[in-house]
Amino acid sequence: MEEFLKSNGVQYEHHNVLEDQKAMEDLRSRGIKALPVTIIDDTEVIIGYFPKKLIPAFKLDVKVDLSGKTEWLADKYDKILSAACRATPQFSQEQLDMDVPWRPWTGRKTVLHIMSFPEVAYLSHKVGSMSQDDMRASDERLKDVYTAAEMVEYGNKVKNDIIVFLQSGNTAAFDLEVPAHYGGEVTVLEL
Repeated sequence: MEEFLKSNGVQYEHHNVLEDQKAMEDLRSRGIKALPVTIIDDTEVIIGYFPKKLIPAFKLDVKVDLSGKTEWLADKYDKILSAACRATPQFSQEQLDMDVPWRPWTGRKTVLHIMSFPEVAYLSHKVGSMSQDDMRASDERLKDVYTAAEMVEYGNKVKNDIIVFLQSGNTAAFDLEVPAHYGGEVTVLEL
């Protein structure tokens, strides 16, 4: 988000809501529960990295082409999902079953979310959306993925499927606009 704003000469204020209590309270008062968020002139709210809304809101004369980002994304997901797969067996089943302190989830659910979120995003080119319902359906589908070994198997499959998709050159799928879980429509690559 910052790179997009800077590279297009947009003046902005960055607020880290983990450190800036006033900014956090402002978002809460607006009912905003997702990041990143862009607030323009204290009235227009754009949730997520959403160039199709940001460009007209800032009156920019640019065209966003994400098709060249697929190699970078494939590398990013390879690193993230490989790290999740390496870390998972370091937890005992008891630790995976414990609640995490920052969210009403277990360690297992948290790790599966790291693995399943990118899967739901990339599958949006097939199902036509990445909605809360799509994420709940993914959770339901994964309810029997329980042990660390099963989680690693799932994570490796997701990683391989995403890399194959991103290396496919399928620009029609990359550029497909789908409804996003945080509102609005974005391209599959933006998810």
